[in-house]
Amino acid sequence: MSIKESSVSTSHGELKVRESVGTGTPVLMIHGNSSSGAVFRNQLQGPIGQRWRLIAPDLPGHGQSANALDPERTYSMEGYADAMAELLRLKGIGRVIVFGWSLGGHIGLEMIARVPGMVGLMITGTPPVAPGEVAEGFRPSPHMHLAGQEQFGPEDVENYARSTCGLPFEPFLRDVVARTDGRARRLMFEKFAAGTGENQREIVAKAKLPIAVVNGIDEPFVNLRFIRGVQFGHLWRGEAIEIAESGHAPFWDRPQEFDRIFTEFLADMDGAP
Repeated sequence: MSIKESSVSTSHGELKVRESVGTGTPVLMIHGNSSSGAVFRNQLQGPIGQRWRLIAPDLPGHGQSANALDPERTYSMEGYADAMAELLRLKGIGRVIVFGWSLGGHIGLEMIARVPGMVGLMITGTPPVAPGEVAEGFRPSPHMHLAGQEQFGPEDVENYARSTCGLPFEPFLRDVVARTDGRARRLMFEKFAAGTGENQREIVAKAKLPIAVVNGIDEPFVNLRFIRGVQFGHLWRGEAIEIAESGHAPFWDRPQEFDRIFTEFLADMDGAP
């Protein structure tokens, strides 16, 4: 099934955008650190993409999007959230559902206050931490340090690509890691550690819109025990969902199981006021 591709000029830089052929409620899908919207291929080309209008941009400094015009302004969770909110405005989208993976989930949380038309949010691989809780929200991993490292050698590229998406591994996963503007990793991580964005634990506690939490039970980076203890104002289905035999990217490594849950969430959000 074909995917529509376009470029959108924003104040953060030129953004590459992929859209599915579906005509249902727009669903903004935000990828993770050093990745690309292409990682949502299974959803864009599958039944979900035929029913809903899935929109998968490449973040500034990632994939086929241009590097940020002003790295200090853009390369942070709140900077990316501004860019995604601007993209929705430029495309004339009001009512929207958001899915965020890893960094994309943190961006989605920052968007709640910026996008009044957001009716639901699903996050994967995203611990909603308060400043000072970063070490609790994440778990030690051999490759965790790469998330904020500016310069990548070939081994770093390979390790990061394989650890974030798991199997099946495809060469484009390596290519998008290698392409990423290294400043995006360093600046984002520095600002995250410094607590420049909103207190995300407070965001989820006060949020009135439904937030779905879906993770792979073999998550290599995120402390699932921490997530189980987070208080949500409106947690979809009342619990964090964990997918068996899945790692950091269940939409990629277990698409059938993930898509079943995602479809149910989107259908529920379609019925939301």
